[in-house]
Amino acid sequence: MALIQSVIEQGLIYAIMALGVYITYKILDFPDLTVDGSFPMGAAITAALISKGFNSLLTLPICFLAGALIGALTGLIHVKLKVRDLLSGIIMMTALYTVNLRIAGRANLPIYNNSNIFENAVVDKIFPEALVPYKTVIIILIITLISKYFLDWYLSTKSGMLLRAVGDNEKIITSLGVDKGLVKIVGLAVSNGLVALSGCIFVQQQRYFDVSMGTGTVVIGLASVIMGTSVFKKVTILRVTSSVVIGSIFYKACVALAIRLGFPSTDTKFITAAILLIILVVGMERRKKVKIHA
Repeated sequence: MALIQSVIEQGLIYAIMALGVYITYKILDFPDLTVDGSFPMGAAITAALISKGFNSLLTLPICFLAGALIGALTGLIHVKLKVRDLLSGIIMMTALYTVNLRIAGRANLPIYNNSNIFENAVVDKIFPEALVPYKTVIIILIITLISKYFLDWYLSTKSGMLLRAVGDNEKIITSLGVDKGLVKIVGLAVSNGLVALSGCIFVQQQRYFDVSMGTGTVVIGLASVIMGTSVFKKVTILRVTSSVVIGSIFYKACVALAIRLGFPSTDTKFITAAILLIILVVGMERRKKVKIHA
């Protein structure tokens, strides 16, 4: 039971990050490696603020806004300085490693003895004794659902529709007199805002910050997005964002299963890469079969 709860908790946390990756990978077709820096940045900001006695609940909007700023900077480098999309992300990811060290003040920052969104006086009063063992997963689920419905709402707005249009056909947007560069910047801002928010929740669940905790984050996000959108593609009652959330939980379950089968926990990154490779290969084989039958 504890293993299942842990899988759901981490799956939901990474689902928020995967929603951000969904914007760049599926909608904008923008290989944004900023994610590997904005995720630990959210964690660094949270750990630094909580260690100084800051209200843990306020770290959520602060991290989202900080991530949005970083995403916008990546967009500005790409749009205004004409740097290629992949290189823009690499530049920001590299710079953020140092920025995160400066924010946290050290490579490792534990917050075991500080209150957080899961352990504080307000939460202790709200949750009845029967639900105390599940309060962490309930709180994470609430934040994940808010993030999912926020993204659903945003994609239904004029700005969100323009974002999807840019991903489909940039020429149409240009012909409408809309600045496609600005649309990309906004999309990258929302994406990295969600990623930093995920890092904020992750560090409070783990209760420590490590500067390398963002390594491979984009791969986890891609695995969750591809797994969710591929496996649940034909389930029409699910929104794409819902598929991404379920895909993230499914991905974490696959990793947990691999570790349960005997793989050491140090092999997590290798398992992640292997899962992503399998998903991509299976997806390509399916597309080939569809073309042959067509």
